[in-house]
Amino acid sequence: MTGQVRGVQLARLLGQWHALPGRRRSPDYAALAGTVRGLLADGRLPLGVRLPAERELAEALRISRTTVTAAYRQLRETGHLASRRGAGSWTMLPGNHRVASTGLWAPLDDREMLDLGVAALAAPPQLLTAARAATEDLPRYLGGAGYHPTGIIELREAVADAYAARGLPTSADQIMVTSGTQHALDLVLRLALAPGGSVLVESPTYPNALAALAGRRARITTHGLAADGWEPDLLLGSLRQTRPKLAYLIPEFQNPTGHLMPASLRERVVAAAHAVGTDLVIDESFVDLPLDGTELPPPVGVYDRHSRVISIGGMSKPYWGGLRIGWVRASAPQVQRLAAVRVGVDMASPVLDQLVAVHLLADADAIVAERRVQLAVQRDALLGALAQRLPDWRVTVPRGGVTLWAELDGPVSSALARAAEEVGVRLAPGPRFGLDGTMERFLRLPFTLPAADLVEAVGRIAAVRYDLDRTGRQRWREPAVIA
Repeated sequence: MTGQVRGVQLARLLGQWHALPGRRRSPDYAALAGTVRGLLADGRLPLGVRLPAERELAEALRISRTTVTAAYRQLRETGHLASRRGAGSWTMLPGNHRVASTGLWAPLDDREMLDLGVAALAAPPQLLTAARAATEDLPRYLGGAGYHPTGIIELREAVADAYAARGLPTSADQIMVTSGTQHALDLVLRLALAPGGSVLVESPTYPNALAALAGRRARITTHGLAADGWEPDLLLGSLRQTRPKLAYLIPEFQNPTGHLMPASLRERVVAAAHAVGTDLVIDESFVDLPLDGTELPPPVGVYDRHSRVISIGGMSKPYWGGLRIGWVRASAPQVQRLAAVRVGVDMASPVLDQLVAVHLLADADAIVAERRVQLAVQRDALLGALAQRLPDWRVTVPRGGVTLWAELDGPVSSALARAAEEVGVRLAPGPRFGLDGTMERFLRLPFTLPAADLVEAVGRIAAVRYDLDRTGRQRWREPAVIA
């Protein structure tokens, strides 16, 4: 069980749930039950959460208790609610249906495939120059063993300086270099989360983070993001009720929704986490990519006074995914403990890659500025194509990052992904970004491909979307027999 949602909180999530006046095709109790099912399917209402008592919800919605009682009864009949006398009612899905979220997919080698499954850019032209300069620096390291569990000092200092420039004073002793952001998360989980520990995550969230948590057999609770981002009362309430060991959050251009957490909520989250003994793992993968002149709030770590915030980041999004360089920013004692954990995993990151990263960071202003211009053009091209070819889809324009989170015109995300692959477009359907088969009405669309490719991809997606409406019974592929 993940906690309880209060009547006023559920009322806010339900919004305009009433049956339409003049078109009374269903009574109010059926409309209420249908809206709750929609919240569950979209991931905005977590599974396993206890709903308010019938009287409490009736008062919050200003309707009769009889209507709420009938709605709860229908939800039980459809398998969306489990009730026990004297204990309450909890949300669920019919038949305990669950979809495993491994989050694992790899870029295809087929160059004819328009791959919208991976939210990452091709390498910048400055990478070759940085690589050549790194090889010239390498000889001074060749006399040693090459093992630097926390990273070479030049790179740690460069990363620390970047944090200081954002208003968060940081020393090199507070930085540990890792083999990418995912590796950073894995090491933090190994250090801070015992198997079976409780973790709070956003819904939707980054699939590979869910995979890492599954590897630790974590007990995951979720905070469902609204159309405009985090619901402060619900997020803080989840922290206070569930008291998780860790909370994994993406405050800068959240993956996949693109939301930016305001400064006021960042401060309140840190205070709440300290009060309940929760460590915050803050994923800053997209912090370098604000668009349209968006001003970033202070880093979450600015509000930390008790070493509750562990920040992770890397070079995959602003630079290149093939350069496996990430980092952890934490207190100096935590970095030393992470290094001790790391020795049992991979010893250290490659020295040559770290030297390449040093040279790229030295030219960060120019490289990142070019990336922002490129991404803004590609984002606008994608938005224009969607408006023209799929006007019924709803998209909030992100102020940064590399992804759009599209709400489709029906719960067809997985079917659409299967159909799109047949016409040479690879998609990441909504259920990849959540738990238990939810979010079939959503699709993540990165704008990391060239503008012409994005327009072409949308054209192909639109064609197969319309074909889905004309197709009768779903024709499933026969599974391959492997002997």
